[in-house]
Amino acid sequence: MSSYISRSHILVFVFFLILGAVYVWLPGCETFCQRFGKVCNDEPKLEPKVAGVEKTKCTENVEWKKWRIQDLQHPPGLRYDQPSTQKGRTDVNSVTNWNAPLVWEGTFDPVVIDAIYKKMDPRVAVVVFAVGKYTRFLKAFLESGEKFFLVDFRVTYYIFTDNEKDVPSVKMGAGRRISVVTVPSANRWQDVVLGRMKWATATIDKQIRNETDYLFMMDIDSVFHNRFGAESLSQLSAVLHRGYYKTGRKEFPYERRRESTAYIPYEEGDYYYTAAVWGGYLEDMYKLVKYCYEQSQVDAENHIEAVWQEESHLNKYLLYNKPTKVLSPEYLWSDYDKIPSDIKVVRISQLVKNYAEVRPNGGH
Repeated sequence: MSSYISRSHILVFVFFLILGAVYVWLPGCETFCQRFGKVCNDEPKLEPKVAGVEKTKCTENVEWKKWRIQDLQHPPGLRYDQPSTQKGRTDVNSVTNWNAPLVWEGTFDPVVIDAIYKKMDPRVAVVVFAVGKYTRFLKAFLESGEKFFLVDFRVTYYIFTDNEKDVPSVKMGAGRRISVVTVPSANRWQDVVLGRMKWATATIDKQIRNETDYLFMMDIDSVFHNRFGAESLSQLSAVLHRGYYKTGRKEFPYERRRESTAYIPYEEGDYYYTAAVWGGYLEDMYKLVKYCYEQSQVDAENHIEAVWQEESHLNKYLLYNKPTKVLSPEYLWSDYDKIPSDIKVVRISQLVKNYAEVRPNGGH
C-alpha cells in the first residue's frame, strides 16, 4: 500500500512538472494570447485576401522584437535653435486639459523631433482604402506622401482595394514600400466606411502587427502639401476636425441617440476628432480599430447605424480614453474651406470631388 501511494505521488509530480514546462515555453510563441496584449479566442474570424502574403506562422519575429519605445535621445553634436520658456504661439492652445500636447506649427522643432525618432528607427504603416472609383486618388496620395510624410523613415502603405490593377506604380524612397490587400466591393459608401474597420482589424491581426510599430489610418482622397513628420507620433494621436475646433461641445456632431453604442450626452465632450487621419502605437491602434468595428456590429444588430459611422465610435472611445497627442487641423484640412490665420501650414488636405460620381450611392 505504501509503495503504491509513493508511485502515485511520483506520477503526479512528473505530470505537474511537464505542465509547468509547457506553460513557461508557450509565451515565446507569437500567437500566444498574452503576447503584446493580443487577444486570440474572441477575435472576429475575418479572412481578407492579402496579396502575396502567406499566413503568419507561430514563430519569433526578430525584426519586431528589435524595436521598442525608447527614451527621448538625439545624437551628440545636433545643432538647433535653443528652446524658449518665454516665447511661443499665443493665438492657440498648445496643451489639453489632461496635459497632452496639442500640436501646431511653431510648437515643435522638426530638427530635434526627427532626430529623436530616427534614432529609434520605427516602422510606420499607413492604411488606406481605395474601393471602386476611389482608386483614382491613389497616385496623388502616394506621390505627395513620398515628398512630405515621415521622409527618411521606414513606411509601408497598405492599400485595401477591390481592383488591384488600378494601384499605380510610384517610385518609393529607401525603406518604403506598398502592400496591396484585396477586399470586396460595396454598394453603399457607408458600407465602405464600416467595412474598413472590419478588414483593418483582420489584417492588422494577421499581417500588419508583424511588420510595423506605428499605424496611421488615413482617407485616400487627400494630398500632402507640407511636412507631416515625427511630431505626429505618439501612443495615440487624434486630429481635430477642421469644422468644429472652434465650436462648443453641444454643437459637435456626436451620436445623440441613446440606442447607439456611440451615444454621447450633450453635456460631455472635449473635442471633435476626424476619422480621416488618426494614428498611434500598433497595439493601441488595433484596440481602437477593433473597438470601432465591434461597436458598429452591436449597432447593426440593434438596427441602428451611428450618424457618422466609425467617426462617431472613434469620438466615443477618445472621450473616455484620452489621446496622448492631439494634432491641430493642419494635419487634415479640406480644399473646400478657406484657410484661417491660425492655420499657418496645411500639411494634408482633402480634395474637392463630386460625391455623387465617385461614391456608389452618392451622398456626402
